[in-house]
Amino acid sequence: MPVMLTEGSVVERLRRHPEVRLDPHVAHAALLYDSAGARIMGDIWREYLAIGRQANLPMLILTPTWRATAERLARAGLAGRDVNGDAVRFLGALRREQADYAARVQVGGLMGCRGDCYLPAEALAEEQAVQYHAAQAESLARAGADLLFASTLPALCEACGMARAMAGRGVPYLLSFVVAREGALLDGTPLGEAIRRIDGIVSPPPLGYLANCIHTSIFAAALRRLEPALRPRVLGLQANTSSKTPAEFDGLPCLDTEPPDAFAQAMAALHAEFGLRILGGCCGTDGSHIRALAGRLTFRYETTVPTAP
Repeated sequence: MPVMLTEGSVVERLRRHPEVRLDPHVAHAALLYDSAGARIMGDIWREYLAIGRQANLPMLILTPTWRATAERLARAGLAGRDVNGDAVRFLGALRREQADYAARVQVGGLMGCRGDCYLPAEALAEEQAVQYHAAQAESLARAGADLLFASTLPALCEACGMARAMAGRGVPYLLSFVVAREGALLDGTPLGEAIRRIDGIVSPPPLGYLANCIHTSIFAAALRRLEPALRPRVLGLQANTSSKTPAEFDGLPCLDTEPPDAFAQAMAALHAEFGLRILGGCCGTDGSHIRALAGRLTFRYETTVPTAP
């Protein structure tokens, strides 16, 4: 299959839901133990899964564990629970609801940096990151995640440590950066340098790299600056619907968004130009954006790929 659909926003949709309160330490991970919150959260994923099933596209869904490190779980009063394992099992149950389509759904174990994902100065040093993230990587892999997915990474040092923590867990893994228009991570490291560094020091290396929490126009500009030989290592994008920089949109009281058709058109154009294969949404997106994207991708392959005789 030339492309895999992934989810749109989950945590931002929950943040704006009138019946949901996110935990200040672990965000939506705590909703696993709240019946109403778990139902609302599950319904968001069911919507995304239904879109993937209807479009006949494989799909990647990500556990609600972006902030579920041991340190944060202790602060949230959840140190005695297998939160990462329960999150994998929660999405596994949603996958089983999909009957035959379940075979085309991958559950990714989601991980995040220790500090503010928009402040690279808060990033852990490489060796610290290995120690900090190893337990979560092990928990997610042991629970049966199909892959590990480190998301919204602003700095190379912590990304290197996370890659080392994820490697050797017996499952493939992906790294997703926040990238600026000039083609660098938020710490100023050029994207190409980051890819070469991680590929060179970690065995096995990641399946590939993505970006998330940035607009399609920002990522297109960044990819055009990336040397062509490295572009195949970049597999996808979970895009924001805001063209503002992270510093500009973080904490906005009103959602900065764009119409689903515009989002889908821009994502499909990135796929066509750069061959991105994992496509979904981040802040500002909902089911309407992912449905429009799925429609664009399905239409493109139905009209450009000939059927076998």
